[in-house]
Amino acid sequence: MKDDSRAKDEAEASAARRVAALARYDILDTERESAFDDVVRLLARTFKAPMAVVNLVADDRQFFKAETGLGVRETPLETSFCAHAILEQDRMVVPDAREDARFACNPLVTGVPGLRFYAGRVLKSAEGVAIGTLCVLDTEPRPQGATELQMLTLEVLADQVMTQLELRRTIKERGESDARAARALEASAYVGAWDWDIVNDRVVADDQFARMYQVAVEEARRGVPIRRFMDAFHPDDVERVTAEIDQALKDQSLFESEYRLRREDGSVGWVLARGQVVADASGRPTRFSGVAIDISQRKAAELELAETLQALAESERKFRAIADSMPQMVWSTLPDGLHDYYNARWYEFTGAPEGSTDGEGWNDMFHPEDQQRAWQVWRHSLETGDPYEIEYRLKHNSGVYRWTLGRANPIRDEGGRITRWFGTCTDIDELKRGEQARELLSQELSHRIKNIFAVVSALISLSARHHPEARPFAQALRTRIAALASAHEFVRPHTDRSRPTLGSLTLHGFLADLFRPYADEDGVSRVVVGGEDADFDDQAATSVALLFHELATNAAKYGALSVDEGRVRLDTQRRGDRFVLTWAEEGGPPPRTGPRPTGFGSSLAEASVEGQLGGTLTREWRPEGLKVVADLPETALSRRRAAARRK
Repeated sequence: MKDDSRAKDEAEASAARRVAALARYDILDTERESAFDDVVRLLARTFKAPMAVVNLVADDRQFFKAETGLGVRETPLETSFCAHAILEQDRMVVPDAREDARFACNPLVTGVPGLRFYAGRVLKSAEGVAIGTLCVLDTEPRPQGATELQMLTLEVLADQVMTQLELRRTIKERGESDARAARALEASAYVGAWDWDIVNDRVVADDQFARMYQVAVEEARRGVPIRRFMDAFHPDDVERVTAEIDQALKDQSLFESEYRLRREDGSVGWVLARGQVVADASGRPTRFSGVAIDISQRKAAELELAETLQALAESERKFRAIADSMPQMVWSTLPDGLHDYYNARWYEFTGAPEGSTDGEGWNDMFHPEDQQRAWQVWRHSLETGDPYEIEYRLKHNSGVYRWTLGRANPIRDEGGRITRWFGTCTDIDELKRGEQARELLSQELSHRIKNIFAVVSALISLSARHHPEARPFAQALRTRIAALASAHEFVRPHTDRSRPTLGSLTLHGFLADLFRPYADEDGVSRVVVGGEDADFDDQAATSVALLFHELATNAAKYGALSVDEGRVRLDTQRRGDRFVLTWAEEGGPPPRTGPRPTGFGSSLAEASVEGQLGGTLTREWRPEGLKVVADLPETALSRRRAAARRK
């Protein structure tokens, strides 16, 4: 009895977690969407089955976000195959439901529509909570189950469903966050908000924004053309701010600008305006919303501080050090590194009580993983007098850690002795997140391309099983696809962490691997690499791969490799302190005469040689074929060894 009660409690808790997770996606009872409908259509076609469903299991029913072949949007939970599937680890396959004790008596099996085959993949939230399944059903049994390719397709499409759901959840949470921010703005006397309907040139603003820009409150609530608000701009700032607005509309980017406003009493105030342009599906800007913050007091304080600094000789040196460091959060220390000053921006950013981070208390504001490293770099600067520069995570007043760039320069007296350090902290969190997002996108694209290679290779193998006479051709084709996949790993953009490691591979060995897809039917490479070999490391791999991958691809489409009798000779020679690589095509179609536009791939290859390797690239369109010469510094192919020799 205790075991039964415990199992019941666990089942109820699991159901509660599932219902709560579904609520966070706000997906139940929503209309059909093409992103999900396309998934079930593709799944049904892959399995050659009449029915496929994106099924979300609620507390007492199963809701079909997308379905094909069923004709209904929900069914009772009692007849659900998927209620069993979510109890499995990841997936469930039922070859014949009549022979499965879990489903033999199910009305959907014994009656209409007479289900027999089922294959499903569990859909899990980011927190690991099972919320439903992506499944396919058939009225005919499949004793052999599903093929490997079909199951791979099921898994990939299930991941795509969760990607769409996570995107929906992110948008929902962002909307809730914006609503909270709007409520906070209403309570602020120094912040005004606007929303510009660009298409109809109608700006709706709150009361504070209207008062800042000398527009009647009632008019601002109804909406007026943007020119009414721009009339309040200081004449000296009109041209600059107008250009910044136009640029934000053009780039559909974040807008941020500080400028002056003329007040009704004739005085001048300062505002910091920040906004975001939103575009429609065609890319046309439609809305421009944001906030304006009254920073007049801050500007006045900055002016007063500047006047005070100018009155003192030491203050003049401080000003220069701060200006050189492009200050945002400003701090200073004594020669021994003891902090004794922070500006208001520091306390605004960190939320720390004034004076609490003097001395050595500032280190506690760093992320625990960054504290030791930051101390080491700071101590080195104190001991040597070298400028201080480091990136670390600094605790924001919201409680989260934001990436920050710290810089400092020493102030020296006439004898060269350090009398003070002046430094700044610059918030670079958005820049770092942008870099991480680009790296994530690169990895995601690479992952999907690899999946495409894998799926194509699997399709070739599957076809070869049904056509034994084509197995040699299929094996050769799979070999070429595998080689292309290997080459792709070097051609795609890399960071220092994601770049492949070559080990002891030489230049000729690397090129031989790169050109494997272009072998003839006997496996002999049609790109013959000769001449003097060279040491080679992963720092040069991507640039070299981009160049010769582009040349080989173009040769296969238009040049020597596009015909059976065509060949390419790649000669490598060391000439003094240079290393020259010569690509010469022969036996192909005669090159086209006249001007040749430079494509994106060719431009990228040229940029890799000239920008990354520090060399030059020349092309010669000879009657017998294209000739390309890459003239590189000898050290370009193995920079690590060159650096070690210099040491």
